[in-house]
Amino acid sequence: MKSTEWADDPEDSEHSPAERAAAAMRSTWVSVGVNLVLTAVQVTVGILAKSQALVADGLHSLSDLVADFVVLLAGRHSQKDADTDHPYGHQRYETAASLVLGALLLAVGVGMLWAAMRKLEAPETVATVHVAALWVAGGALVAKELLFRYMLRTAKRIKSSMLVANAWHARSDAASSLVVGIGIIGNLAGYPILDPIAALIVGFMVGKMGWEFGWDALHDLMDRAVDDQEVAAIRQTLIETPGVSAVHDVRTRKMGDMILVDAHLEVDATISVEAGHDIAVTARNRVLQRHRVLNLMTHIDPWRRPDLDHPISVEPAHPRLEPG
Repeated sequence: MKSTEWADDPEDSEHSPAERAAAAMRSTWVSVGVNLVLTAVQVTVGILAKSQALVADGLHSLSDLVADFVVLLAGRHSQKDADTDHPYGHQRYETAASLVLGALLLAVGVGMLWAAMRKLEAPETVATVHVAALWVAGGALVAKELLFRYMLRTAKRIKSSMLVANAWHARSDAASSLVVGIGIIGNLAGYPILDPIAALIVGFMVGKMGWEFGWDALHDLMDRAVDDQEVAAIRQTLIETPGVSAVHDVRTRKMGDMILVDAHLEVDATISVEAGHDIAVTARNRVLQRHRVLNLMTHIDPWRRPDLDHPISVEPAHPRLEPG
């Protein structure tokens, strides 16, 4: 599984939600155009050239096309402002979209496996493919690899796990086109059975990637924490805030591609409540400016200097009434 965690980079964190949405929309529409052309060409030529592997690859491109529209839909809804029912916003639409992408890939992969196995049960029905299928497979390989590199670069720049999932979906298509090409070459060389074998391998690759993306998205929906490196970076920002003596119990959970954080800040026990509040506000603002954090909830804990021999007592605001 490819990681979707990001190194802490102040330059990347300068992208506004509007800029991230525009970049995601632009790259996804490029993917729509590529997948639309590939689906039509691969399926048509695959049927005419009698290549089951190329038809399977075309269906994979079709699943990419459907996935692109899922991404566009999720990207639109995830940008909605917080409301009464969703006080933290709608960022988890992206995570839900990644889960749908995984389920889609898994379903397509299982279908490919079933069709290929049926063909392998009757090898005498496997026909020799036309050389045109090989040229189409080669063109699809180049197109998908270029699309993968473009989409992954955009995803890393704007830090979108949903786009990462879609980019690796494109890479899986590039890998499947390579396998298809090898199968077609084998078929043309006098080994017809290699074409359905290639389709079988493609189905396994697609299903495996679908399972991995779906499982990863499911964990994110269950409030999985971000990686230790990013937690350490947030902790460092908090501890460097003027007035903060120590930081503990830093907890994180994902909200789409953003993060929700809870943290305990230790401040001087002798300062006023107002001063402690101001320190917490400063710490929160620093974290929101430097990291992809949607919200930070702080709890202030009193800290006493070791050189104080006696704790400072505070008289109750009202006299205590004795019972009876």
